[in-house]
Amino acid sequence: MDFNLADLFEAVVDAVPDREALVCGERRLSFAAFDARANRLAHVLAEQGIGAGDHVALYLYNGSEYLEGMVAAFKLRAVPVNVNYRYVEEELRYLLDDSDARAVVFHQTFAPKLVAVRDQLPELTTFLAVGDDSGSDPGRLDALDYEAALRHADPGRDFEPRSADDLYILYTGGTTGMPKGVLWRHEDIFFGAFGGGGVGNPISTPEAIADRAAAGTTRCLPACPFMHGTAHWMAFLTLYTGGGVVVSPERSLVARHVWELAAAEHVNFLVIVGDAMGRPLVAALDELGPDVDVGGVAILLSGGAILSPPVKRALTERLPGTLVIDGFGSSEAGGQGQMIVAAEGDISAQPRFQVDDETTVLTPDLESAPVGVVGKLAKRGHVPIGYYHDPVKSTETFPVIDGVRWSVPGDDARREEDGTITVLGRGSVSINTGGEKVYPEEVEGALKAHPDVFDAVVVGVPDPRWGERVVAVIEPRDGRTPTLDALAGTARHQLAGFKVPRQVVLVDRVERSPSGKPDYRWAKRVAEAAS
Repeated sequence: MDFNLADLFEAVVDAVPDREALVCGERRLSFAAFDARANRLAHVLAEQGIGAGDHVALYLYNGSEYLEGMVAAFKLRAVPVNVNYRYVEEELRYLLDDSDARAVVFHQTFAPKLVAVRDQLPELTTFLAVGDDSGSDPGRLDALDYEAALRHADPGRDFEPRSADDLYILYTGGTTGMPKGVLWRHEDIFFGAFGGGGVGNPISTPEAIADRAAAGTTRCLPACPFMHGTAHWMAFLTLYTGGGVVVSPERSLVARHVWELAAAEHVNFLVIVGDAMGRPLVAALDELGPDVDVGGVAILLSGGAILSPPVKRALTERLPGTLVIDGFGSSEAGGQGQMIVAAEGDISAQPRFQVDDETTVLTPDLESAPVGVVGKLAKRGHVPIGYYHDPVKSTETFPVIDGVRWSVPGDDARREEDGTITVLGRGSVSINTGGEKVYPEEVEGALKAHPDVFDAVVVGVPDPRWGERVVAVIEPRDGRTPTLDALAGTARHQLAGFKVPRQVVLVDRVERSPSGKPDYRWAKRVAEAAS
């Protein structure tokens, strides 16, 4: 057996067939039942001509169908493609075209958008509709009904041999530019982002996955969308260690429901993305009745966006038995480091991470950067092989140095004396003011410490004197009106003077992506319009 995602999943199924693998609403699936549904879906896709190397788009809200779709594709040696369900028609058309999708599994509510772009996508010929209460008609797509198709399909395994070199793609939009498909080998994504059979203690042979699964006790609730890496990475990390994944059937964050679901399903691992989820979850904790016991949540992980110090403090105060962890990584590098806070522990104002042995900081000449010198965060080992359809960008982001491939996505960082790495942020959104470089994430963290600030995004706008000036786009707390002087006073306790905002723009709501990442393009437009 290779380190192939389908082979490894089937080994877990065979080790713990009767253990609960997935809960979503009223649907409860054992590992054996999950595997049978994935087998059925794989056979449905195969009957439509989908096979090794073909791309299957998943245009879905969270649900069992999302993970079934991924596993079914892996079984066929096909490649699942994540689709952002927030995309407008042109963005959707671009992604489905760029990814060469041949099939799409979609929630029925998205049928009108697919109808609008179908004629521009001649390679996309297979449509499977997951029923919902939207009333949208998928008939114009000649779509198969998902559940009906599965009922009539073969639940058995009769698939061709697979390889550790089979492919996984994660489309990432980042903070700027059109989405790009990051290409990983199965073996590399398994160790680089799916846990490797045990975080910090990966398996050394594929066969060892069975023993890890037999000992599994994790109950994971990914409260963020599967269409982004954080959620499905942590879901598969859980499944590959024999744990159960709890999925909320809600299509947006309902904070109180998350806690009630965590309590009811005995969740011990909750996954969120940054303050966009952290803040409402903190507020909801204060509204829970005594019968909702969330003390079993041993780990709360934020991936994809860093929690601000006030939110971390609030979580540890209300959940004293919970470790609050900022996990650092990217679509192009997988998991790279952690920043852990426990009750009454110190909370750093800077994003400073304990990193793995394969992560370091490189100079512009791709040499190891000395301690204290700002360079580019880099990782070697289990990293992607490139971007789909973009060899030039692949060479830039995944350079080969002395025969070793590195991932250098663009985060500026600095090694510290104690071995940690301070991550300063993407150079692509940094601000140059008077010749000094300012990283938005650093300023945003300082501003969020002010009690009148609910959310903040920091950008640079043209300035005749400084080149760019620092502008804070602020979503105030209800009934509050933070002033520039007040916010600057707070920021100066943590930041050098050139980093302090020179202008504040108040908005009703800070725009973020569904993954919680700031929309810097939107913020820049808002800031420039107010200047």
